[in-house]
Amino acid sequence: MANLGPNQGAPQGQPGRPGQMTAVMRAVAQAAGPKVLRIGLVQNGRVLEERIIKQRTTVTVGSNERSNFVVMSNLIPSQFKLFELKGTEYCINFVDGMTGRIALQTGISDLAALRGQAKREGNVYQVRLTEEARGKVVIGESTFLFQFVAPPPPQPRPQLPLSVKGGLASSIDCNLTIIAAFSFVLHFGLVGALYSDWMDEAVGDDLNAVALADLVKNIPPAAIETPPETAQTADKPTEKAPEKSTTPAATKPSGVAGKAGPVSEKTAAALESRAEAMQMQMLAAFGGSSAVQGALNRSDIPTPDLSGVAASSGGVSNTGGDLKLGSGGGGLVQPGKAGGGLAGIGVTGGGGTGAGAGTEGKVKGPTGDAQIGATSASVPVANAERVVAGLRPKFKSCYQKGLSSDPGMSGSVKVVVKVSPNGEVASADNGGGSGLSPEVISCIQRAVRNAQFDAPGGSGSTINIPVTFVQSK
Repeated sequence: MANLGPNQGAPQGQPGRPGQMTAVMRAVAQAAGPKVLRIGLVQNGRVLEERIIKQRTTVTVGSNERSNFVVMSNLIPSQFKLFELKGTEYCINFVDGMTGRIALQTGISDLAALRGQAKREGNVYQVRLTEEARGKVVIGESTFLFQFVAPPPPQPRPQLPLSVKGGLASSIDCNLTIIAAFSFVLHFGLVGALYSDWMDEAVGDDLNAVALADLVKNIPPAAIETPPETAQTADKPTEKAPEKSTTPAATKPSGVAGKAGPVSEKTAAALESRAEAMQMQMLAAFGGSSAVQGALNRSDIPTPDLSGVAASSGGVSNTGGDLKLGSGGGGLVQPGKAGGGLAGIGVTGGGGTGAGAGTEGKVKGPTGDAQIGATSASVPVANAERVVAGLRPKFKSCYQKGLSSDPGMSGSVKVVVKVSPNGEVASADNGGGSGLSPEVISCIQRAVRNAQFDAPGGSGSTINIPVTFVQSK
């Protein structure tokens, strides 16, 4: 019997086992729901951008950076709703000057032919689109190609590989970690033991006392200068003791033990030398010097008699706890009191009349007012009068700044405003006038350029604004 293929033995009407690729394709869930827009932007024959609007929402184009597609064109405002979502269906909006072709259920039609059957809102034409619609729209030098496609399947959330998810603990070798930790403890323990005092020999209290005693014994004694007479008589004993000691009892140190009776010249000289050394140390402790010592030893400097100064009523008195000034002549005088010499310092007056200072007054500068005349426009603008009236406070502010530099300024100016089709101010020029400084005119033009009018459509409009500035009383 001949061998049958993999699908030859299957009964008729029952398909064979599908392949692996077919099973994968069947497992992918098909995207459900309404179709979404696929839009491509073409300029100069090149596709600059292609985008699928995954969320069914309104698509805007224009020069505004918030638009979905940023294009430069004078036919549309800065943010124009090209594909507008109304309810669950899309509508395409177009204005005069835009060209293109759209394939609808009724057939392929130009935008010019669709104006008759389109719904008009102001100067915008609106045509409802179905999910089978496709076509192109030309706005200036930019071409938009669009069609409805099935929404793309949602992208799965990116996940980290398992090697990264394991974390740091899974990548650590336990055996190597234990060996490294034991090695660190051993090495650092040995180094610490070498630099510590654990292995030093203990020193007892007796050894410390002995060492301190040896240290005290090795201190050299203080050198004492001996007078020549004392050195000559030091070898033989004194035959006759002096009748009276030259050193007072107050200068005898307490640490020197003596006996009652006559004192030898050698002992007296040593005591006098030690007293002088102690006096020098006391002077050094109180900030003294050798010059102070010399002054104290000299007896030719008379001591001044301070009894006359103390008896005088001038100077500083000690009556009370505060510093008091004397009332007598000389010495210190109280500031601000009338008197001769320096006593008059600090005394202020108004020339003897007692007149006080004058009162302060504020002088206000001139104020100005702006009077706006009748405006005229080449193409009617719906809110022109309201916008111009709102500019009056800014005109007054510009004129008031000019009055601060030229108080006598007054005059008029005519501002020629060119409004773009989308309502923005393209330019604000000086159309004539006199009496105003260039700074005031520049300020007025800057205020007009920041204004926003309703879209006049077409090629825009030109508005003439006459303004007269006068000083108000």
